[in-house]
Amino acid sequence: MDFNLTEEHIMIRDAARDFAKNELLPGVIERDNKQEFPYEQIKKMGELGFMGMMVPPEYGGSGMDTTAYVLAMEEISKIDASASVVMSVNNSLVCYGLYAYGTEEQKQKYLVPLASGQKLGAFCLSEPEAGSDATSQKTTAIDKGDHYILNGTKNWITNGGNADIYLVIAQTDKEKKHRGINAFIVEKGMPGFEVGPKEDKLGIRGSDTHTLNFNDVKIPKENRIGEDGFGFKFAMKTLSGGRIGIAAQALGIASGAYELARDYSKIRKAFGTEICNHQAIAFKLADMLVEIECARHLVMKAAWEKDQGLNYDMSGAMAKLKASEVAMKVAVEAVQVHGGNGYVKEYHVERLMRDAKITQIYEGTSEIQKIVISRGLLKD
Repeated sequence: MDFNLTEEHIMIRDAARDFAKNELLPGVIERDNKQEFPYEQIKKMGELGFMGMMVPPEYGGSGMDTTAYVLAMEEISKIDASASVVMSVNNSLVCYGLYAYGTEEQKQKYLVPLASGQKLGAFCLSEPEAGSDATSQKTTAIDKGDHYILNGTKNWITNGGNADIYLVIAQTDKEKKHRGINAFIVEKGMPGFEVGPKEDKLGIRGSDTHTLNFNDVKIPKENRIGEDGFGFKFAMKTLSGGRIGIAAQALGIASGAYELARDYSKIRKAFGTEICNHQAIAFKLADMLVEIECARHLVMKAAWEKDQGLNYDMSGAMAKLKASEVAMKVAVEAVQVHGGNGYVKEYHVERLMRDAKITQIYEGTSEIQKIVISRGLLKD
């Protein structure tokens, strides 16, 4: 096993770290307070190649591997998880889904502007009654020959208000159950497509999360992804990769909280010495670091397996399960290390604690990850 990063990986990590500190850190608390989408920052991330990292250059991307992607995700997430979830959805779900399963025409029309950062994407699976149970799609797409008629509602859609291109999962044939589900490319502005109000969230408040309504939206046949009935498999395959991105986000939140707690412990004094010299605090920091390193190895293993073309369903689920658990645990401890200061916005850790919680919920709850893992280990 070689745990050394390549020069290219180090360059990507450092570039993401510099961008996060110089471009994302200024104003991050204000954006969180006001629920402001980081428009200018996301635009710059596109210009730097962070919005289509794993897409080949011929389709507008950076041509990097998954390892480079998770390194960048961690650094961005240390500072601004709202920006990193925008990056994650565009990379892991939308760009990956189109590159892996789209037609050449779909790639040229939609993937190129998405991967190059000119446009933004959203992935639309969740519904009021179809979150963890992705087979219970109420959104319908009725086949009309040369087009489909789309009706229904999607909830909790990241980039819902700011996206230009939406990948929508819908039921075409209820009799076939999950084999009757399809995935469609929907463009903002199509008649009958409406974006609902923005959600007022606990964390990642700088990202926009909306309900989407589809009322007799006419979708051209060429906008269906894959063969008829491929939609459920498309969603599951895409989410497997997306979990690696969210695991990297959780890792970044944990790392960011730990670094803030470590640095604060070196300057805050109590009982005549810096608090890092008190065993109670020193042991907290030690436990935090060990947990982060455990999560990091799982995340990097999942990324490596994906790059090697191996089945990464279980490793991705394990990485997300562990990293999201670590993010929550470390962020809470970081607030504790800060004491009263940890409870106010100025020191950032309270925001990281709020941001951490969603990593245990979206792109498959922790309970869903355990189902994936248990099914995998019992398969033989």
